[in-house]
Amino acid sequence: MRVALFITCLADGVMPNVAKATVRLLRRLGMDVEVPLQQTCCGQMHVNSGYPREALPLVRNHVSAFDHYDYVVSPSGSCVASVRHQHADVARLGGDELARRAVAAASHSYELSEFLVDVLGLEDVGAYYPHRVTYHPTCHSLRLLKVGDRPLRLLRNVEGLELVELTDADSCCGFGGTFSLKNSAVSAAMLDDKATSIVSTGARICTAVDSSCLLHIGGGLSRRSAPASTLHLAEILASTREDVA
Repeated sequence: MRVALFITCLADGVMPNVAKATVRLLRRLGMDVEVPLQQTCCGQMHVNSGYPREALPLVRNHVSAFDHYDYVVSPSGSCVASVRHQHADVARLGGDELARRAVAAASHSYELSEFLVDVLGLEDVGAYYPHRVTYHPTCHSLRLLKVGDRPLRLLRNVEGLELVELTDADSCCGFGGTFSLKNSAVSAAMLDDKATSIVSTGARICTAVDSSCLLHIGGGLSRRSAPASTLHLAEILASTREDVA
């Protein structure tokens, strides 16, 4: 199975271990993984900020980079949500043919947990991670992609992992892209509530499917010197006994 990694800007520039873990996991599961070097930003931040025409060249490039693969997999719920829910509308600014190709590319694009559960039919990926973990369902994955309990099903099958429930798990962490900049006071208050909930679980790790939210939450936990930190779902699922040893 030929799979392309949609690496995302954050993984490429700030959290490369998330991308590396995704490739390591998929290859361990027998996938032929390629990383198209043509890919750039998907244009989500442009569209969210009200600049769809400025996003058009990025959407056109994304379609060109990915529309010929069997599957496109990304460790980012928000970026996959952009591909599925924004790209076709933006692409129509460039004509019907581009819109058709954008729809086709979106149809075989998956967030990592979706791909593992829905396409590969797996809930146990052979991971080992002997720590107490809680899970934060990010807004885009929860409300746009509707990944549901797929990440939880994967976590429950990780050997050695103790999964603990997060209070008010479906509450936003306060990041929301430019929301955290334009409404910093509200964002900080939401983050404080989220950090309090995480600490109350006694978990060592808070995991999620979006690096942006994990950066936001991780900063909040660090500033209060909390005993918990953050780690992307891909990094947990890629871990094996050999890695821990």
